[in-house]
Amino acid sequence: MKIGLIREIRAAEFRVALTPYGVEQLSLAGHSIKVDQGAGEGSGFSDASYLHAGAHICDTTSAWDNELVLKVKEPIADEYPYLSQQILFTYLHLAGADRQLTQQLLNNKTTAIAYETVTDPKGHLPLLAPMSAIAGNMSIAIGNYFLASPQGGSGIQLGRINDQPSGHVVIIGDGVVGQHAARTAIGMGATVELIGLSKQNLPLFSDLLLNKITYYYSSPEIIIQRLKQADLVVGAILIPGHKSPWVITDNMVKKMKPGSVIVDVSIDQGGCIETSHITTHKDPIFKKHGIIHYAVSNMPGAYPRTATCALEKATLPYILHLANNGLIKASKDPCFAQGINTYLGRITNQAVADSLELNHYYRPYL
Repeated sequence: MKIGLIREIRAAEFRVALTPYGVEQLSLAGHSIKVDQGAGEGSGFSDASYLHAGAHICDTTSAWDNELVLKVKEPIADEYPYLSQQILFTYLHLAGADRQLTQQLLNNKTTAIAYETVTDPKGHLPLLAPMSAIAGNMSIAIGNYFLASPQGGSGIQLGRINDQPSGHVVIIGDGVVGQHAARTAIGMGATVELIGLSKQNLPLFSDLLLNKITYYYSSPEIIIQRLKQADLVVGAILIPGHKSPWVITDNMVKKMKPGSVIVDVSIDQGGCIETSHITTHKDPIFKKHGIIHYAVSNMPGAYPRTATCALEKATLPYILHLANNGLIKASKDPCFAQGINTYLGRITNQAVADSLELNHYYRPYL
């Protein structure tokens, strides 16, 4: 298969979809890989290293002009002219993205496969998990930074001061993001509360760690009650393929302590906090009702080397599966088929169609 690896042009996005190792594995499997010039520089991978791995270095147009195109983030407007009937494998987040992107994918009959809707046999999201883990870890460090008075925060430091915990962290959502955030906050020594729906399924927590958090089953009443105590709130709600619901409303934010911080990790899927809107690494925060909001839509892009290596470890087996077998045969795996969001001008993922209020086209095995 002819494969193109794209250089990300989104502001402050330095990740890349493949390292030279991944290129080498695809090349050894008999595939031809064209790498957009400078694609890996932000993650510390030179063009020379890709050449040594068997790739061809090319311009952006040539990288897009392939059967399979690999990216990290969804195309932005400047990239729409490159969309055609190729296969695009990347994070898409169509439920939370500009609706124009979906229309462009449909108009160009692009086969768009979203990392975040590929499942495993247990229903987990193996290609989203590594970025969720990084974002979960980041959320606590970021929250702690913006709690500092020079950043406009309340002046509360998260951590243990001698034998006393300092700072109150409330995490809403107990998936991969929420569990990593909770574990990081516990490690710092803060008081940690985790609000979710599945206490019995917290694989990252030993009994010792569970004893260090307070777990609440989610309800609007519980969320309102706990927000009033919080110095840092992490929004970590995910419903695969769907727009995130607002679990924290404008009125709830008004009841929080002035100078507190909200980190809305769900912003890729539209955000789980009513007062949130997308921000960037260059301009990451805004204040609403006296509360600092951080809602950067590509959080792991701040740590591109770690993120790129973690992403490739998860995605490379799926990329090889697709390249070795072709789309039709690969899509016979129902878990992989869940990742196909658009095909021949139609939406093929039910959750995405429902979120966008568009018709769903079901065609098993394409």
